[in-house]
Amino acid sequence: MLAGILCTATAVVIALISPPAVDDSVEGLLLDYRFQVRALVNPPRTSADIMIVAIDDDTLARYGRWPLPRSIQARIITRILAGRPRALGIDIFYAERQNDIEDQPLIRAVRGGSGRVVLAVGFDRVSGSPAPDYLWDAAITRIKHAGDIVDALVAGSVRIGLDRLYDGAVTGHVWSPADRDGKLRREYLFLRYDGDYYPSFGLVMASVVLGGGPGSIVIHGGRGVEVAGRFIPMDPAGRFRINYPGPDGSYKYISAADILEPDFDPVRFRGRIVLFGASALHTYDQVVTPLSARMPGVEKNAAVIDNIVNHRFIRDLPLFLSLLVILTSGLLLTLVLVRRRATTGIAASVGMVTAVVGGNCALFAFGDFYTNLFYPLVNILVISVFAIAYRYRHEEQKARDIRRIFASYVSPKIVERLVANPEEAKLGGVRREVTVLFSDVRGFTALSEKNEPEEVVAMLNEYFTAMTEVIFRWDGTLDKFVGDEILAFWGAPLAQHDHAERALRCAIEMSDCLDRLREKWRVEGRLELDCGIGLNSGEVLVGNIGAQGRKMDYTVIGDQVNLGARVEALTRSMDCRILLTEFTLAKIEQLVGRGMIGHVEFSEGEPVTVKGKEIPVMVYKLIPRPHAVHA
Repeated sequence: MLAGILCTATAVVIALISPPAVDDSVEGLLLDYRFQVRALVNPPRTSADIMIVAIDDDTLARYGRWPLPRSIQARIITRILAGRPRALGIDIFYAERQNDIEDQPLIRAVRGGSGRVVLAVGFDRVSGSPAPDYLWDAAITRIKHAGDIVDALVAGSVRIGLDRLYDGAVTGHVWSPADRDGKLRREYLFLRYDGDYYPSFGLVMASVVLGGGPGSIVIHGGRGVEVAGRFIPMDPAGRFRINYPGPDGSYKYISAADILEPDFDPVRFRGRIVLFGASALHTYDQVVTPLSARMPGVEKNAAVIDNIVNHRFIRDLPLFLSLLVILTSGLLLTLVLVRRRATTGIAASVGMVTAVVGGNCALFAFGDFYTNLFYPLVNILVISVFAIAYRYRHEEQKARDIRRIFASYVSPKIVERLVANPEEAKLGGVRREVTVLFSDVRGFTALSEKNEPEEVVAMLNEYFTAMTEVIFRWDGTLDKFVGDEILAFWGAPLAQHDHAERALRCAIEMSDCLDRLREKWRVEGRLELDCGIGLNSGEVLVGNIGAQGRKMDYTVIGDQVNLGARVEALTRSMDCRILLTEFTLAKIEQLVGRGMIGHVEFSEGEPVTVKGKEIPVMVYKLIPRPHAVHA
């Protein structure tokens, strides 16, 4: 139990620290699975207002290789703007000049957008020349709590070559590095360059669509970004998790080649949010997402815009709820495992994993709520492995102890039942109702006097072996051999509601077995042994009794045991082989009345006063007929 508590406490501490190596790799992978589960059980709808005009393979096949001539791009932009969209985002870099024939049409087309066009700007980590003066106009000027911005993305240079295109244009960066495993799960809403903060392409597009424009963007350090009255939650580095609605192709695509067809009606773009970018494979503008191995970068930006405009964010649950899940699942599982066997513990662990994972996935799939899954899941698995391994080791040791203790007392069948249900193997003293059987050899003194010791021992061993097999066949517990006497009992260590019947049938078969042995000894010319058997039922004390660490025997003691021994001694004076007390007969009376104990006769009860008893006890002779038993 202490190990489970320590493991849970460690998980809580690590969750508070939240190492980036864990959050960006393993937890990121678990988040991918939640995206995939959501796609199966509750796929979100995408905004019909967002359309992507793509330079696809068909466009390049019809109008030339990449990069597509700027004059053709200008025609596409002009046709889109003719449809009067709410905003047009051009997700293409123009990092160098070409010539006036190609550049001028593009510049005129973009300027014809009247503030509705947003251009993508490329930044790089490598230091370069200072930014052009006009780029400063794109910097975010309203920043609150700048000191709370930690680990912001820092750029060293800007990739702008066609100055006249970007001068006075609305721009946004499209640099969002992927996580450690190469998947793009987060959007950097802004980056720092040359002391200023510049908004992302998707953020600027959202500001234009919402009507506030870039001037409405406000950074709240450490908390989020406000745009046109909308608040976007973020981490201290300025990132938010992109809520991808699905794999690539989730948004409406139109081939750029179709835009240039004479019969294309630009009115399809009216009031829409349009993105213009490349999707052809060899344009190398693809990203890996939780749901796609090759999503065009322009569609990633479409998802960001959709998230902001339609307020479709992945919302982080408070940290204390995540810690509460770790504590509750860890401690509850620890309490369950310390009280259950290994096999039950496995079921409990699987149930706990199912509950935590299922609950986490349900929150994400149906509410877009996020809380860390890695820490509670690993905590459960570590506790389970440790506890189950410990329980298996403990149970194996217990099974070995049970086999060692009971192998010589009971049949292998009973041993295996005790191993499977060790709680029934109560080794300490317990009170149980049992039936005891005493069997003593008659004529043993004469046998030992007239025969060599080796022959006497051989006959006794043959006799004891045969009797032991019969006792085990009737699931009895062989207590001990005392000289030539056998003590066995039924009803412990496993409870047996029919202990009296089993003991009686065993006594009958022992008598039959002895008759067969006597016939064998007669043929061999050896002395014939006989025996007396006494049966009694009642409450006794049963358990491991002896000197701790020295010599312990699993045995029965008590007044009813002594009565059974006295009854067996009466078989000589009453000239019978099997005697049973009124207490044993009472247990099988209904069976006798229904004739279910066949091939035997019971004498009339005779009251006898045994040594140590003042009140007479009724005893009954049982006379087995040939081949009696075996029911």
